[in-house]
Amino acid sequence: MGRTSDAKERLLDAALELIWERSYGVVTIDAICEKAQVKKGSFYYFFDSKSSLAVQALEDSWQNYSKAKWDAIFSASTPPLDRIRNFMQSVYEGQAEVVQKYGRVLGCPCFSVGSETSTQDEAINAKAQELLRLQTRYFESALRDAQAEGVLPPSNASIKAKCLFALFEGSLAQARIQNDLELLRNLPDAAMDLVGAPRMATVS
Repeated sequence: MGRTSDAKERLLDAALELIWERSYGVVTIDAICEKAQVKKGSFYYFFDSKSSLAVQALEDSWQNYSKAKWDAIFSASTPPLDRIRNFMQSVYEGQAEVVQKYGRVLGCPCFSVGSETSTQDEAINAKAQELLRLQTRYFESALRDAQAEGVLPPSNASIKAKCLFALFEGSLAQARIQNDLELLRNLPDAAMDLVGAPRMATVS
């Protein structure tokens, strides 16, 4: 089995990937253990249920991968409108890589599992809501900075940020449902239209 710490990480990685590719409901503990190459007894050494594993997998993915990506794109050293445009462009580019690896658009794992379990599993839903709220704050910070610099007119940055986030996640969900990467290509322009900014803002 290898080192126990390695086994736990393999379980987290396998769970997130399988749930992302398929769905939380259809993925079994046996399938997760098989993909992770970890014995079932070891699974229960680390986690008391599939639900607790999914919660930890979402948190682990955010802390060890996604947060660094969001921090880099939304760096305060980048002009605020460029942060939003660059992020929206990265959505298309990221899903293009997903299509190459998995053969189809998969969207956002946090949003997908959160939507699926919203009325079924309080722990997973609470973690998904927490992470999605954290992500929305990146948009709000960029909008507040843009308003402070005078490149956007004054408005309710919190509401606009939620609208931007809905554009981002809604487009990803539609792209997954239709398996159509092209639905994401115009996200940067759509985001600029939504906030009332020129489409041709300089991209760093």
